[in-house]
Amino acid sequence: MLKQELPDGTRSFADPKFRADVIDGLARRPRAIPARWFYDHRGSELFEKITDLPEYYPTRTERALLAEVASEIAQRVGPGRAVVEFGSGASTKTPIVLEAVKPAAYVPIDISGDFLRESSRALARRFPDLPVLPFEADFLQPLTLPRGIAAMPKLGFFPGSTIGNMIPFASADLLRAMRESLGEGAMLLIGMDRIKPADVLIPAYDDAQGVTAAFNLNLLHRINRELDGTIPVEAFRHTAIWNEERARIEMHLEAMRDVTFTIEGRPFAIAEGETIHTENSHKYGDRDARMLLRAGGWTPIAGWTDPEGLFALYLAEAQAPRPAP
Repeated sequence: MLKQELPDGTRSFADPKFRADVIDGLARRPRAIPARWFYDHRGSELFEKITDLPEYYPTRTERALLAEVASEIAQRVGPGRAVVEFGSGASTKTPIVLEAVKPAAYVPIDISGDFLRESSRALARRFPDLPVLPFEADFLQPLTLPRGIAAMPKLGFFPGSTIGNMIPFASADLLRAMRESLGEGAMLLIGMDRIKPADVLIPAYDDAQGVTAAFNLNLLHRINRELDGTIPVEAFRHTAIWNEERARIEMHLEAMRDVTFTIEGRPFAIAEGETIHTENSHKYGDRDARMLLRAGGWTPIAGWTDPEGLFALYLAEAQAPRPAP
């Protein structure tokens, strides 16, 4: 496992999964690196800045929608559940849910440990009587949740349309992993971004201030820092395109000239105009969203959208399997 130097001069170990995904992703054609590796501490900070940008409608739209329907969600969910948030980040929308559903415990899960602990401390101060149990993990696989909530009914919370970052079969796999982690009888509150015109979508992923560009390029900085890379970051630019056929925004890092570099001494070459595909953000119509949930083992029981139809929330339940129909 490769060591990396931290700001205080100490050494730690780079994630071997990160190394494998980067090496494999740059060797394949077309080149691609999974979006989950955006979220080191700096990447998490930049993403939180993105959510406040005027072009980035999903966060403020989902937050307003949550506030509007929180009481109805609470009625359907009932009190006393353990709220398990997948990819919690800064947990900015979480207080709306916690105040409404009166949970017995809160378990934020995130891959960025330092950022997770910071946001968990802030939330614990806001809800001093609520057990807050931060869990550093990659939630793409089934997880063994903290023992203290094992007997509690659970509500999974997956906001931000993060489900859209995965291609459909991976999204269904993730939903099945969540079902296994939470158990039969659990409920899931999930946000999904909706299909809309490209002139609304593209600015949300290519803002005028360049924050999303910095977020995307930070992945290259992380590779250089953690994997002994020599990538000339200034030779790449951020691009965002709407793929109509696949109903998704794609983010890429495009080489502005021919470049060569090494990662752990292994050589790579990327030609001018070639890209590294770094993120997808799939958009879903109502029927698509409900079908995806069912494919992942969740039965939709309620859904809400904002007045402009920009964003949707769904509440689903892990019901006992039954033979068709």
